[in-house]
Amino acid sequence: MLLRYLKSLIYNSVAELRFTNTGKEKVNLEIPEIHSVLTTDPSRGVEGSYTIHLQTWNSGYVVLSPGKSYSFPASISAYKSSEKVQTIDGIVEMNKRKELVAEWMNNLVLETPEPVLNEMFAFSKIRACESIYETKSGPMHGPGGEAYYAAIWANDQAEYVDPYFPFVGYSYGNASALNSFRLFSKYINDEGKPMPSSIIAEGLDHFGVAGDRGDGAMVAYGAARYALARGSKAEAEELWPLIEWCLEFCRQKLNDKGVVTSDSDELENRFPSGEANLCTSSLYYDALLSAAYLAEDLGKGTTVVKKYREQAAQMEKNIDSYFASTVEGFDTYAYYEGNDILRSWICIPLVMGIDKRASGTIDALFSPRLWTENGLLTQAGTNTFWDRSTLYALRGVFTVGEIEKAMTFLKRYSVTRLLGSHVPYAVEAWPEGNQRHLSAESGLYGRIFTEGMFGIRPTGLHSFSLTPRLPEEWDRMAFRKIKAFGADFDIIVERVKGEIIRIRIEKAGKIILNKKIKSGTTILCNI
Repeated sequence: MLLRYLKSLIYNSVAELRFTNTGKEKVNLEIPEIHSVLTTDPSRGVEGSYTIHLQTWNSGYVVLSPGKSYSFPASISAYKSSEKVQTIDGIVEMNKRKELVAEWMNNLVLETPEPVLNEMFAFSKIRACESIYETKSGPMHGPGGEAYYAAIWANDQAEYVDPYFPFVGYSYGNASALNSFRLFSKYINDEGKPMPSSIIAEGLDHFGVAGDRGDGAMVAYGAARYALARGSKAEAEELWPLIEWCLEFCRQKLNDKGVVTSDSDELENRFPSGEANLCTSSLYYDALLSAAYLAEDLGKGTTVVKKYREQAAQMEKNIDSYFASTVEGFDTYAYYEGNDILRSWICIPLVMGIDKRASGTIDALFSPRLWTENGLLTQAGTNTFWDRSTLYALRGVFTVGEIEKAMTFLKRYSVTRLLGSHVPYAVEAWPEGNQRHLSAESGLYGRIFTEGMFGIRPTGLHSFSLTPRLPEEWDRMAFRKIKAFGADFDIIVERVKGEIIRIRIEKAGKIILNKKIKSGTTILCNI
Protein backbone atom coordinates (compact mmCIF):
# COMPACT_ATOMS: atom_id res chain seq x y z
CA MET A 1 0.00 0.00 0.00
CA LEU A 2 1.10 3.55 -0.65
CA LEU A 3 1.76 5.29 2.64
CA ARG A 4 2.30 9.01 2.33
CA TYR A 5 1.29 12.21 4.03
CA LEU A 6 -0.71 14.18 1.51
CA LYS A 7 -0.06 17.91 1.35
CA SER A 8 -3.33 18.52 3.20
CA LEU A 9 -1.83 16.35 5.97
CA ILE A 10 -4.53 13.75 5.38
CA TYR A 11 -3.18 10.28 5.91
CA ASN A 12 -4.54 7.92 3.30
CA SER A 13 -3.90 4.26 2.58
CA VAL A 14 -5.81 2.32 -0.07
CA ALA A 15 -5.73 -1.42 -0.75
CA GLU A 16 -7.39 -3.67 -3.28
CA LEU A 17 -8.85 -6.86 -1.83
CA ARG A 18 -9.22 -9.65 -4.41
CA PHE A 19 -11.05 -12.95 -4.00
CA THR A 20 -10.54 -15.78 -6.53
CA ASN A 21 -12.59 -18.95 -6.67
CA THR A 22 -10.01 -21.74 -7.02
CA GLY A 23 -12.58 -24.50 -6.50
CA LYS A 24 -14.89 -26.33 -8.90
CA GLU A 25 -18.23 -25.02 -7.55
CA LYS A 26 -19.80 -21.57 -7.48
CA VAL A 27 -19.14 -19.51 -4.34
CA ASN A 28 -21.47 -16.89 -2.87
CA LEU A 29 -19.75 -13.75 -1.56
CA GLU A 30 -21.41 -11.24 0.73
CA ILE A 31 -19.34 -8.03 0.77
CA PRO A 32 -20.21 -5.74 3.69
CA GLU A 33 -20.36 -1.98 3.45
CA ILE A 34 -18.03 -0.65 6.15
CA HIS A 35 -17.39 2.87 7.37
CA SER A 36 -16.06 2.91 10.91
CA VAL A 37 -14.50 5.87 12.72
CA LEU A 38 -11.98 5.87 15.56
CA THR A 39 -11.09 8.96 17.63
CA THR A 40 -7.58 8.94 19.10
CA ASP A 41 -6.36 9.92 22.57
CA PRO A 42 -5.81 13.72 22.49
CA SER A 43 -2.93 13.52 24.99
CA ARG A 44 -0.87 11.53 22.45
CA GLY A 45 -1.47 13.79 19.43
CA VAL A 46 0.67 16.76 18.42
CA GLU A 47 -2.53 18.62 17.61
CA GLY A 48 -5.00 16.81 19.87
CA SER A 49 -7.37 14.09 18.70
CA TYR A 50 -7.43 12.70 15.19
CA THR A 51 -10.19 10.71 13.52
CA ILE A 52 -9.29 7.53 11.64
CA HIS A 53 -11.75 6.28 9.03
CA LEU A 54 -11.96 2.73 7.65
CA GLN A 55 -14.09 2.36 4.54
CA THR A 56 -14.92 -0.22 1.86
CA TRP A 57 -16.62 0.11 -1.55
CA ASN A 58 -18.45 -2.14 -4.03
CA SER A 59 -20.37 -3.95 -1.31
CA GLY A 60 -23.14 -6.39 -2.09
CA TYR A 61 -23.87 -9.98 -3.09
CA VAL A 62 -21.69 -11.70 -5.70
CA VAL A 63 -21.83 -15.20 -7.20
CA LEU A 64 -18.28 -16.22 -8.09
CA SER A 65 -17.91 -18.96 -10.71
CA PRO A 66 -14.88 -21.29 -10.68
CA GLY A 67 -11.73 -19.48 -11.84
CA LYS A 68 -13.33 -16.04 -11.56
CA SER A 69 -12.21 -13.17 -9.31
CA TYR A 70 -13.86 -10.23 -7.62
CA SER A 71 -12.07 -7.27 -6.08
CA PHE A 72 -13.06 -4.23 -4.08
CA PRO A 73 -11.11 -1.34 -2.55
CA ALA A 74 -10.73 -0.45 1.12
CA SER A 75 -9.09 2.60 2.64
CA ILE A 76 -7.81 3.96 5.92
CA SER A 77 -7.60 7.77 6.20
CA ALA A 78 -6.87 10.09 9.11
CA TYR A 79 -7.73 13.73 9.77
CA LYS A 80 -7.12 16.46 12.27
CA SER A 81 -10.21 17.51 14.21
CA SER A 82 -10.23 20.80 12.26
CA GLU A 83 -10.23 19.12 8.84
CA LYS A 84 -13.14 18.12 6.69
CA VAL A 85 -13.45 14.44 5.81
CA GLN A 86 -12.81 14.00 2.11
CA THR A 87 -14.55 11.71 -0.35
CA ILE A 88 -12.09 9.04 -1.45
CA ASP A 89 -12.53 7.13 -4.67
CA GLY A 90 -10.84 3.82 -3.98
CA ILE A 91 -10.57 2.86 -7.66
CA VAL A 92 -8.93 6.18 -8.57
CA GLU A 93 -6.47 5.94 -5.67
CA MET A 94 -5.59 2.36 -6.54
CA ASN A 95 -4.92 3.34 -10.16
CA LYS A 96 -2.63 6.15 -8.95
CA ARG A 97 -0.72 3.61 -6.91
CA LYS A 98 -0.35 1.29 -9.89
CA GLU A 99 0.91 4.15 -12.07
CA LEU A 100 3.49 5.11 -9.44
CA VAL A 101 4.77 1.55 -9.07
CA ALA A 102 4.94 1.23 -12.85
CA GLU A 103 7.17 4.34 -12.94
CA TRP A 104 9.57 2.73 -10.45
CA MET A 105 9.51 -0.60 -12.26
CA ASN A 106 10.29 1.00 -15.63
CA ASN A 107 13.45 2.74 -14.40
CA LEU A 108 16.71 1.16 -13.24
CA VAL A 109 15.63 -2.25 -14.51
CA LEU A 110 17.98 -5.11 -13.59
CA GLU A 111 18.35 -7.95 -16.10
CA THR A 112 20.18 -11.10 -14.98
CA PRO A 113 19.71 -14.86 -15.55
CA GLU A 114 18.55 -15.15 -11.90
CA PRO A 115 14.78 -14.48 -11.51
CA VAL A 116 15.04 -14.27 -7.71
CA LEU A 117 17.64 -11.51 -7.89
CA ASN A 118 15.64 -9.61 -10.52
CA GLU A 119 12.45 -9.80 -8.44
CA MET A 120 14.12 -8.96 -5.12
CA PHE A 121 15.75 -5.96 -6.79
CA ALA A 122 12.39 -4.86 -8.22
CA PHE A 123 10.69 -5.18 -4.82
CA SER A 124 13.54 -3.25 -3.20
CA LYS A 125 12.78 -0.26 -5.44
CA ILE A 126 9.18 -0.20 -4.21
CA ARG A 127 10.12 -0.28 -0.53
CA ALA A 128 12.94 2.25 -0.92
CA CYS A 129 10.81 4.73 -2.87
CA GLU A 130 7.42 4.54 -1.21
CA SER A 131 8.36 5.67 2.30
CA ILE A 132 8.33 9.44 1.72
CA TYR A 133 6.05 11.85 3.57
CA GLU A 134 5.08 15.46 2.91
CA THR A 135 5.75 17.37 6.13
CA LYS A 136 5.91 20.93 7.43
CA SER A 137 9.57 20.95 6.39
CA GLY A 138 9.10 19.38 2.96
CA PRO A 139 9.37 15.76 1.78
CA MET A 140 11.08 13.46 4.29
CA HIS A 141 12.02 9.84 3.62
CA GLY A 142 11.38 7.80 6.76
CA PRO A 143 12.35 4.27 7.77
CA GLY A 144 8.71 3.40 8.60
CA GLY A 145 8.09 0.10 10.34
CA GLU A 146 5.15 1.48 12.37
CA ALA A 147 7.54 3.67 14.38
CA TYR A 148 9.69 6.04 12.31
CA TYR A 149 7.83 8.66 10.27
CA ALA A 150 8.24 12.37 9.43
CA ALA A 151 11.88 12.15 10.53
CA ILE A 152 15.30 11.47 9.01
CA TRP A 153 18.52 9.87 10.22
CA ALA A 154 22.16 10.48 9.33
CA ASN A 155 22.58 6.79 8.56
CA ASP A 156 19.22 5.56 7.17
CA GLN A 157 18.62 8.52 4.87
CA ALA A 158 21.88 10.43 4.31
CA GLU A 159 24.17 7.38 4.15
CA TYR A 160 22.00 4.47 2.98
CA VAL A 161 19.22 5.57 0.63
CA ASP A 162 19.84 9.16 -0.54
CA PRO A 163 22.78 8.20 -2.84
CA TYR A 164 20.51 5.55 -4.43
CA PHE A 165 17.66 7.83 -5.53
CA PRO A 166 19.44 9.45 -8.52
CA PHE A 167 19.88 6.01 -10.11
CA VAL A 168 16.12 5.30 -9.92
CA GLY A 169 15.22 8.74 -11.25
CA TYR A 170 12.29 9.14 -8.88
CA SER A 171 11.83 12.92 -8.66
CA TYR A 172 10.11 12.82 -5.26
CA GLY A 173 12.92 10.62 -3.94
CA ASN A 174 15.54 13.09 -5.17
CA ALA A 175 13.54 15.93 -3.63
CA SER A 176 13.45 14.12 -0.28
CA ALA A 177 17.21 13.50 -0.45
CA LEU A 178 18.01 17.13 -1.19
CA ASN A 179 15.62 18.21 1.54
CA SER A 180 17.28 15.90 4.08
CA PHE A 181 20.64 17.54 3.42
CA ARG A 182 19.06 20.99 3.67
CA LEU A 183 17.70 20.01 7.08
CA PHE A 184 21.11 18.74 8.23
CA SER A 185 22.69 21.97 6.92
CA LYS A 186 20.74 23.93 9.52
CA TYR A 187 22.98 22.36 12.17
CA ILE A 188 26.28 23.63 10.75
CA ASN A 189 27.90 25.53 13.60
CA ASP A 190 31.14 27.25 14.65
CA GLU A 191 31.25 25.59 18.08
CA GLY A 192 32.25 22.13 16.93
CA LYS A 193 28.93 20.56 17.93
CA PRO A 194 28.21 17.31 16.08
CA MET A 195 25.47 16.78 13.53
CA PRO A 196 22.29 15.42 15.13
CA SER A 197 21.68 11.73 14.65
CA SER A 198 18.07 12.34 13.70
CA ILE A 199 15.90 15.30 12.74
CA ILE A 200 12.36 14.68 13.96
CA ALA A 201 8.83 16.09 14.32
CA GLU A 202 8.51 17.10 10.64
CA GLY A 203 11.91 18.79 10.84
CA LEU A 204 11.08 20.95 13.84
CA ASP A 205 13.37 19.24 16.37
CA HIS A 206 16.36 16.91 16.57
CA PHE A 207 17.13 13.78 18.54
CA GLY A 208 20.05 11.67 19.67
CA VAL A 209 20.53 8.97 22.30
CA ALA A 210 24.20 8.04 21.97
CA GLY A 211 26.07 11.30 21.42
CA ASP A 212 28.12 11.67 18.27
CA ARG A 213 27.71 8.41 16.34
CA GLY A 214 30.03 9.51 13.56
CA ASP A 215 27.07 11.33 12.02
CA GLY A 216 29.30 13.90 10.33
CA ALA A 217 31.03 11.14 8.37
CA MET A 218 27.67 9.61 7.44
CA VAL A 219 26.31 12.92 6.14
CA ALA A 220 29.52 13.83 4.27
CA TYR A 221 29.63 10.40 2.61
CA GLY A 222 25.95 10.48 1.60
CA ALA A 223 25.81 14.11 0.51
CA ALA A 224 28.93 13.86 -1.67
CA ARG A 225 27.80 10.60 -3.31
CA TYR A 226 24.29 11.97 -3.87
CA ALA A 227 25.58 15.23 -5.38
CA LEU A 228 27.85 13.40 -7.81
CA ALA A 229 25.23 10.87 -8.91
CA ARG A 230 22.50 13.50 -9.18
CA GLY A 231 24.50 15.37 -11.80
CA SER A 232 23.11 18.81 -10.92
CA LYS A 233 25.72 21.54 -10.52
CA ALA A 234 23.23 23.78 -8.74
CA GLU A 235 22.42 21.12 -6.14
CA ALA A 236 26.12 20.25 -5.73
CA GLU A 237 26.99 23.90 -5.07
CA GLU A 238 24.20 24.09 -2.50
CA LEU A 239 25.46 20.96 -0.70
CA TRP A 240 29.16 21.88 -0.84
CA PRO A 241 29.20 23.90 2.45
CA LEU A 242 27.59 20.96 4.29
CA ILE A 243 30.11 18.47 2.87
CA GLU A 244 33.02 20.79 3.64
CA TRP A 245 31.85 21.38 7.22
CA CYS A 246 31.30 17.66 7.92
CA LEU A 247 34.76 16.78 6.60
CA GLU A 248 36.38 19.44 8.74
CA PHE A 249 34.44 18.24 11.78
CA CYS A 250 35.76 14.71 11.21
CA ARG A 251 39.31 16.02 10.74
CA GLN A 252 39.13 17.76 14.08
CA LYS A 253 37.98 14.51 15.69
CA LEU A 254 41.11 12.58 14.66
CA ASN A 255 43.04 11.00 17.53
CA ASP A 256 46.83 10.78 17.77
CA LYS A 257 46.75 7.69 15.51
CA GLY A 258 44.88 9.59 12.82
CA VAL A 259 41.45 7.87 12.94
CA VAL A 260 38.09 9.49 13.69
CA THR A 261 36.81 9.35 17.26
CA SER A 262 33.14 9.29 18.20
CA ASP A 263 30.95 8.55 21.21
CA SER A 264 29.32 5.53 19.54
CA ASP A 265 28.39 4.21 16.11
CA GLU A 266 25.10 3.72 14.25
CA LEU A 267 24.14 0.87 16.60
CA GLU A 268 24.04 3.43 19.44
CA ASN A 269 25.84 1.40 22.13
CA ARG A 270 23.85 -1.76 21.54
CA PHE A 271 27.31 -3.24 21.01
CA PRO A 272 30.65 -1.71 22.04
CA SER A 273 32.41 0.56 19.54
CA GLY A 274 35.34 1.94 21.53
CA GLU A 275 36.83 5.42 21.26
CA ALA A 276 37.15 5.13 17.47
CA ASN A 277 35.36 2.62 15.24
CA LEU A 278 36.16 1.21 11.81
CA CYS A 279 32.88 2.30 10.23
CA THR A 280 33.24 6.04 10.90
CA SER A 281 36.80 6.27 9.60
CA SER A 282 35.92 4.26 6.48
CA LEU A 283 32.97 6.55 5.68
CA TYR A 284 35.22 9.57 6.19
CA TYR A 285 37.79 8.07 3.80
CA ASP A 286 35.26 7.61 1.00
CA ALA A 287 33.72 11.02 1.64
CA LEU A 288 37.14 12.62 1.13
CA LEU A 289 37.52 10.88 -2.24
CA SER A 290 34.03 11.95 -3.35
CA ALA A 291 34.66 15.52 -2.17
CA ALA A 292 37.83 15.64 -4.26
CA TYR A 293 35.90 14.56 -7.38
CA LEU A 294 33.17 17.08 -6.61
CA ALA A 295 35.63 19.92 -5.94
CA GLU A 296 37.22 19.26 -9.31
CA ASP A 297 33.90 19.52 -11.16
CA LEU A 298 32.82 22.59 -9.21
CA GLY A 299 36.08 24.41 -9.85
CA LYS A 300 37.09 24.70 -6.20
CA GLY A 301 40.75 24.74 -7.19
CA THR A 302 43.64 22.29 -7.29
CA THR A 303 44.61 23.07 -3.69
CA VAL A 304 41.26 21.80 -2.37
CA VAL A 305 41.30 18.74 -4.63
CA LYS A 306 44.87 17.87 -3.63
CA LYS A 307 44.11 18.37 0.08
CA TYR A 308 41.21 15.94 0.10
CA ARG A 309 43.06 13.31 -1.92
CA GLU A 310 46.08 13.49 0.33
CA GLN A 311 43.88 13.25 3.42
CA ALA A 312 42.13 10.21 1.92
CA ALA A 313 45.45 8.50 1.16
CA GLN A 314 46.63 9.12 4.70
CA MET A 315 43.34 7.91 6.16
CA GLU A 316 43.63 4.63 4.25
CA LYS A 317 47.06 4.08 5.83
CA ASN A 318 45.76 5.04 9.28
CA ILE A 319 42.81 2.64 9.00
CA ASP A 320 45.20 -0.22 8.33
CA SER A 321 47.71 0.65 11.04
CA TYR A 322 45.06 1.28 13.72
CA PHE A 323 42.40 -1.36 13.00
CA ALA A 324 44.30 -4.20 11.27
CA SER A 325 44.37 -7.22 13.56
CA THR A 326 44.16 -10.99 13.80
CA VAL A 327 40.73 -11.65 15.28
CA GLU A 328 39.67 -15.22 16.09
CA GLY A 329 42.41 -16.45 13.75
CA PHE A 330 41.43 -14.25 10.77
CA ASP A 331 43.69 -11.59 9.26
CA THR A 332 41.12 -8.81 9.28
CA TYR A 333 40.20 -5.79 11.41
CA ALA A 334 39.37 -5.17 15.03
CA TYR A 335 36.23 -3.06 14.93
CA TYR A 336 37.74 -0.88 17.66
CA GLU A 337 40.98 -0.96 19.61
CA GLY A 338 40.99 -3.99 21.91
CA ASN A 339 38.13 -5.75 20.10
CA ASP A 340 38.85 -9.51 20.03
CA ILE A 341 35.47 -10.84 18.82
CA LEU A 342 34.47 -10.87 15.14
CA ARG A 343 32.03 -8.13 14.14
CA SER A 344 29.97 -7.82 10.96
CA TRP A 345 31.15 -4.25 10.29
CA ILE A 346 34.66 -5.46 9.44
CA CYS A 347 33.14 -5.46 5.92
CA ILE A 348 33.13 -1.69 5.66
CA PRO A 349 36.65 -1.14 4.21
CA LEU A 350 35.75 -3.55 1.38
CA VAL A 351 32.81 -1.35 0.41
CA MET A 352 35.18 1.59 0.09
CA GLY A 353 37.51 -0.39 -2.17
CA ILE A 354 40.17 -1.00 0.49
CA ASP A 355 41.28 -4.54 -0.34
CA LYS A 356 44.53 -4.99 1.58
CA ARG A 357 42.94 -7.43 4.04
CA ALA A 358 40.14 -8.60 1.78
CA SER A 359 40.95 -12.32 1.85
CA GLY A 360 40.97 -12.73 5.62
CA THR A 361 38.01 -10.40 6.05
CA ILE A 362 35.87 -12.29 3.54
CA ASP A 363 36.79 -15.62 5.15
CA ALA A 364 35.73 -14.21 8.51
CA LEU A 365 32.44 -12.79 7.19
CA PHE A 366 31.38 -16.07 5.61
CA SER A 367 32.63 -18.27 8.42
CA PRO A 368 30.15 -20.06 10.73
CA ARG A 369 31.12 -17.56 13.44
CA LEU A 370 29.30 -14.76 11.58
CA TRP A 371 27.20 -16.09 8.68
CA THR A 372 23.74 -17.57 9.35
CA GLU A 373 20.66 -18.29 7.25
CA ASN A 374 19.66 -14.66 7.95
CA GLY A 375 22.99 -13.20 6.92
CA LEU A 376 25.61 -11.78 9.27
CA LEU A 377 25.46 -11.76 13.04
CA THR A 378 26.31 -8.36 14.44
CA GLN A 379 28.84 -10.01 16.76
CA ALA A 380 30.04 -13.58 16.76
CA GLY A 381 28.51 -15.68 19.52
CA THR A 382 25.22 -13.75 19.65
CA ASN A 383 21.88 -14.27 17.90
CA THR A 384 21.45 -10.64 16.82
CA PHE A 385 21.48 -9.65 13.16
CA TRP A 386 20.99 -6.33 11.38
CA ASP A 387 20.47 -6.63 7.62
CA ARG A 388 22.32 -3.38 6.93
CA SER A 389 25.70 -4.97 7.67
CA THR A 390 24.88 -8.01 5.51
CA LEU A 391 23.89 -5.73 2.63
CA TYR A 392 27.08 -3.72 3.02
CA ALA A 393 29.16 -6.90 3.16
CA LEU A 394 27.68 -8.34 -0.03
CA ARG A 395 28.34 -5.07 -1.83
CA GLY A 396 31.89 -4.96 -0.48
CA VAL A 397 32.75 -8.52 -1.50
CA PHE A 398 31.72 -7.73 -5.08
CA THR A 399 33.67 -4.46 -4.94
CA VAL A 400 36.97 -6.19 -4.15
CA GLY A 401 36.41 -8.83 -6.82
CA GLU A 402 35.39 -12.00 -4.94
CA ILE A 403 32.53 -12.53 -7.37
CA GLU A 404 31.73 -16.20 -6.86
CA LYS A 405 31.66 -16.02 -3.07
CA ALA A 406 29.55 -12.90 -3.26
CA MET A 407 27.11 -14.60 -5.64
CA THR A 408 26.77 -17.70 -3.49
CA PHE A 409 25.80 -15.74 -0.40
CA LEU A 410 23.77 -13.10 -2.27
CA LYS A 411 21.54 -15.84 -3.69
CA ARG A 412 21.15 -17.49 -0.28
CA TYR A 413 20.21 -14.19 1.34
CA SER A 414 17.84 -13.17 -1.50
CA VAL A 415 15.96 -16.48 -1.46
CA THR A 416 15.46 -16.17 2.31
CA ARG A 417 14.19 -12.58 2.11
CA LEU A 418 12.08 -12.87 -1.05
CA LEU A 419 10.64 -16.36 -0.62
CA GLY A 420 11.09 -17.18 3.07
CA SER A 421 8.87 -16.69 6.10
CA HIS A 422 9.22 -12.90 6.42
CA VAL A 423 8.94 -11.44 2.93
CA PRO A 424 9.51 -9.76 0.47
CA TYR A 425 11.98 -7.07 1.57
CA ALA A 426 15.26 -6.63 3.40
CA VAL A 427 14.63 -6.26 7.15
CA GLU A 428 16.01 -4.10 9.92
CA ALA A 429 17.02 -6.43 12.72
CA TRP A 430 16.22 -9.30 15.03
CA PRO A 431 15.33 -9.71 17.86
CA GLU A 432 14.95 -5.92 18.07
CA GLY A 433 12.01 -4.75 15.98
CA ASN A 434 11.05 -8.32 15.06
CA GLN A 435 12.45 -7.92 11.51
CA ARG A 436 10.59 -4.76 10.54
CA HIS A 437 10.85 -3.88 6.85
CA LEU A 438 12.53 -0.51 7.26
CA SER A 439 12.76 1.34 3.98
CA ALA A 440 16.42 2.38 3.67
CA GLU A 441 17.65 -1.21 3.90
CA SER A 442 15.97 -1.85 0.55
CA GLY A 443 18.05 0.98 -0.89
CA LEU A 444 21.14 -0.83 0.39
CA TYR A 445 20.00 -3.99 -1.41
CA GLY A 446 19.79 -2.06 -4.68
CA ARG A 447 23.30 -0.70 -4.16
CA ILE A 448 24.72 -4.25 -4.07
CA PHE A 449 24.09 -4.23 -7.83
CA THR A 450 24.70 -0.62 -8.85
CA GLU A 451 27.94 -0.19 -6.88
CA GLY A 452 28.97 -3.78 -6.18
CA MET A 453 28.19 -6.05 -9.13
CA PHE A 454 28.32 -3.31 -11.79
CA GLY A 455 30.95 -1.32 -9.90
CA ILE A 456 29.57 2.16 -10.62
CA ARG A 457 31.60 4.73 -8.69
CA PRO A 458 30.73 8.43 -9.27
CA THR A 459 33.79 10.45 -10.31
CA GLY A 460 32.05 13.63 -11.44
CA LEU A 461 28.66 15.17 -12.09
CA HIS A 462 28.60 13.46 -15.49
CA SER A 463 31.20 10.72 -15.11
CA PHE A 464 31.81 7.48 -13.28
CA SER A 465 34.19 4.57 -13.14
CA LEU A 466 32.77 1.18 -14.06
CA THR A 467 34.12 -2.15 -12.78
CA PRO A 468 31.64 -4.85 -13.87
CA ARG A 469 31.82 -8.22 -12.09
CA LEU A 470 30.14 -10.80 -14.33
CA PRO A 471 29.67 -14.12 -12.47
CA GLU A 472 31.19 -17.19 -14.14
CA GLU A 473 27.79 -18.86 -14.66
CA TRP A 474 26.33 -15.81 -16.43
CA ASP A 475 26.79 -14.80 -20.06
CA ARG A 476 25.06 -11.45 -19.68
CA MET A 477 23.70 -8.82 -17.32
CA ALA A 478 22.28 -5.35 -17.87
CA PHE A 479 20.84 -2.25 -16.27
CA ARG A 480 18.18 -0.43 -18.27
CA LYS A 481 17.16 3.22 -17.81
CA ILE A 482 19.74 4.34 -15.29
CA LYS A 483 18.81 7.93 -14.47
CA ALA A 484 22.00 9.08 -12.73
CA PHE A 485 24.52 11.78 -13.72
CA GLY A 486 21.82 13.87 -15.36
CA ALA A 487 21.31 11.26 -18.07
CA ASP A 488 19.19 8.26 -19.07
CA PHE A 489 21.29 5.33 -20.21
CA ASP A 490 21.70 1.55 -20.31
CA ILE A 491 24.71 -0.61 -19.38
CA ILE A 492 24.95 -4.04 -21.04
CA VAL A 493 27.64 -6.52 -20.04
CA GLU A 494 28.13 -9.64 -22.20
CA ARG A 495 30.67 -12.43 -22.07
CA VAL A 496 32.87 -12.72 -25.16
CA LYS A 497 35.10 -15.62 -24.12
CA GLY A 498 36.36 -16.71 -20.73
CA GLU A 499 37.15 -13.63 -18.64
CA ILE A 500 36.82 -11.28 -21.61
CA ILE A 501 33.58 -9.29 -21.54
CA ARG A 502 32.06 -6.58 -23.70
CA ILE A 503 30.74 -3.38 -22.12
CA ARG A 504 28.17 -1.40 -24.07
CA ILE A 505 26.62 1.85 -22.88
CA GLU A 506 23.63 3.17 -24.81
CA LYS A 507 22.13 6.64 -24.47
CA ALA A 508 19.23 8.10 -26.45
CA GLY A 509 19.33 5.14 -28.83
CA LYS A 510 23.04 5.57 -29.57
CA ILE A 511 26.00 3.47 -28.46
CA ILE A 512 28.38 5.82 -26.66
CA LEU A 513 30.79 3.15 -25.40
CA ASN A 514 31.57 -0.29 -26.82
CA LYS A 515 34.63 -1.93 -25.34
CA LYS A 516 36.07 -5.38 -24.62
CA ILE A 517 37.82 -5.74 -21.28
CA LYS A 518 38.81 -8.40 -18.78
CA SER A 519 36.16 -8.93 -16.10
CA GLY A 520 37.01 -6.78 -13.09
CA THR A 521 38.86 -4.12 -15.11
CA THR A 522 37.95 -0.53 -14.31
CA ILE A 523 37.06 1.83 -17.14
CA LEU A 524 36.14 5.52 -17.02
CA CYS A 525 32.84 6.64 -18.53
CA ASN A 526 31.58 10.12 -19.43
CA ILE A 527 27.82 10.54 -19.87
